Amino acid sequence: MQSAIAFIFFLAVSFVIAACGALFMPGAWYEQLAKPIWNPPAWIFGPVWTVLYISIGVSGWLVWRRTGWVLNAAFLVFAVQLVLNGAWSWLFFGLHNTGLAFVDIMLLWLAILATLLLFWREDWQAGALLLPYFAWVSFAAVLNGTLWRLNS
Repeated sequence: MQSAIAFIFFLAVSFVIAACGALFMPGAWYEQLAKPIWNPPAWIFGPVWTVLYISIGVSGWLVWRRTGWVLNAAFLVFAVQLVLNGAWSWLFFGLHNTGLAFVDIMLLWLAILATLLLFWREDWQAGALLLPYFAWVSFAAVLNGTLWRLNS
């Protein structure tokens, strides 16, 4: 029973961050930005992020199964990357600050990498579940930097 509660908890935390990000949608401002030809279509972001948030939650739960409710470096860094993840939409879409959003996403990239490595030490599957997230944020960081450069 406790494992099921923890599973729901980690998924809920992930989707609370998703909901925070969803408060700031692209809108007209984003539509008018100069974009590279390799900018993905808008419809792809929802499905990709849904899968990523599920994998983030499951990854946290897998580590919890090994460590329990112990506040350790892995969970501290996990929390930091969630906060940075949630802040990005506010910075980029809410404040329209592509430069500050780029700083955030670079810190997020580092925090995901640290989380991935720390989680991998606890449970390789937990670390592996973060690989698509790391890859997507790597791509998103390049896109964010390009949008910043093209529109500054």
